[in-house]
Amino acid sequence: MNGQEVITLLRPTHWAKNFFVFIPLFFNGELFDGGKLAGAVGAFLAFSFAASGIYCLNDICDAEADRQHPVKCRRPVASGALTKTEAAAWMTVLIAAAFLLSALMLPGAEAAGIIVLYVLLNIAYCFGLKRVAIVDVFVIALGFVFRIMAGAFATGAPLSHWVVMIAFLLALFLALAKRRDDVLIFEKTGVAMRRNTERLNRTFLDAALVIVATVLMVSYIMYTVSDSVIRRLGTEYLYVTSLFVLLGILRYLQRTLVDNESGSPTRILLHDRFVQFAIAGWLLVFGIIIYS
Repeated sequence: MNGQEVITLLRPTHWAKNFFVFIPLFFNGELFDGGKLAGAVGAFLAFSFAASGIYCLNDICDAEADRQHPVKCRRPVASGALTKTEAAAWMTVLIAAAFLLSALMLPGAEAAGIIVLYVLLNIAYCFGLKRVAIVDVFVIALGFVFRIMAGAFATGAPLSHWVVMIAFLLALFLALAKRRDDVLIFEKTGVAMRRNTERLNRTFLDAALVIVATVLMVSYIMYTVSDSVIRRLGTEYLYVTSLFVLLGILRYLQRTLVDNESGSPTRILLHDRFVQFAIAGWLLVFGIIIYS
């Protein structure tokens, strides 16, 4: 068994998504609280193992369809580098490790329960929900909400309903952009990368992206000027960080609608300097306002 193929199967670069578990601590100015940070690290590791296990299941279920995709055809199971049995073995080990880790490292039953719900929801996604247009992207977005909830339960940090809404909308925005990439491939090749691709088109997805981006931006601004948030954090200047959020959203829309490059949010995050500047600027300004 090739070690590089196993790494590709597990997609560790996608573990960056699991940093969402730290959001409750960061937004409450408690990121450097050692005791609470340990709980967040436990949730991060548990979600990382669980997510990699789900990627194994996804590749097993999608092997035939992935062989028709110009990029996904190189995935280990689709290419034949790994067998479905080998992928299933890795899936079992990783999901078991996620459950064991959540039971040992996370305080209380709530955070561990969220991990279980995440796995069950994604199993349902792999076996059927992914084939239902719109429902599929909602399931993906809920996965990010689960990450934030697990982070809150694991650390005891209070969780604003605005933060939950922002996380859901951001994940929904990225998922819709990714579906647009599938539609572009379908238009060029006539091959549907997903069974629900024929129920989507660029007009619908472009409109959906603009709607979600607008609501996302408004929700973030409402969070920054919320009376309860201002009282809890002791500052009225969070609205300044909205500039970087808007820059990031507009840049991602540009990459999606102009450059037609939205197939991999992780790749954009790792390689697009403009997006990296927007995120770094947001983190820096938000951190200065909250922690100084």
